[in-house]
Amino acid sequence: MPENRQEPHDQLLPLDRSLREHVFKLGHDERTPEHVHARGHLVYPATGVLSLVTLLGSWIAPSNRVVWIPAGFEHRHRGHGETDMRVVFMAPSLATLLPPHPAVLVMTPLAREATLALTGSERRSAGARSRLRRVVIDDITTAPEQPLHLPEPHDDRLRAVVALVEENMSAPLTLGRLGRQVGAGERTLSRLFQQETGMSFPQWRTQLRVHHALLLLASGVSVINTATACGWANPSAFIDAFTSLVGQTPGQYQRSLRGDTR
Repeated sequence: MPENRQEPHDQLLPLDRSLREHVFKLGHDERTPEHVHARGHLVYPATGVLSLVTLLGSWIAPSNRVVWIPAGFEHRHRGHGETDMRVVFMAPSLATLLPPHPAVLVMTPLAREATLALTGSERRSAGARSRLRRVVIDDITTAPEQPLHLPEPHDDRLRAVVALVEENMSAPLTLGRLGRQVGAGERTLSRLFQQETGMSFPQWRTQLRVHHALLLLASGVSVINTATACGWANPSAFIDAFTSLVGQTPGQYQRSLRGDTR
């Protein structure tokens, strides 16, 4: 039986019965049902862009990033573009080397090749697979965790604000104006954002903008048009905010998706 397998959605199980690496394909805007696994695992979008959603919020991973999901975290995935998910389960001894919470990590060229080898069609011994997993872990833990987490508010007033922000991404409103539309005071909303997300409203909105920018840039939208669509007044402000969170400029990010490391 080959080491990698592609599973239809109706075979996604609430608890994994097999810990072998596998491939899972998602079409554009296609989503998996919520599920949980007994072991921690890495999910790498070899093509497309992957969203991971849990009760803690959402994470975005393009093809130069990899998502880590510890054991026991209920989650679901969403594909942006044709998304080729490569799933690699980790033994508990390796899982302890990774964060205790969901995270996005840098996918280095070496870790990418090891992941593709693990999830490819070539048969490999258990020892060879174990060594490849160790290569992946050693390489992705050399870079810091990527701050691409968008916390999910749960208060109904905050959820209403979130919906308005997402609807008016290109024309951002102040928290005071948003509050008047949802029937809550600015000070109350500001306090709730800090309590529920650990961020101020401007910090949270910047994270949201960068999430949207990652998706637009990955689909080929220009830096200038992405800045406008995500509500930045000028490209320079967008580039500064994007670089501080992603660790590279929007142009460098787009080139890296094409395999151009210049």
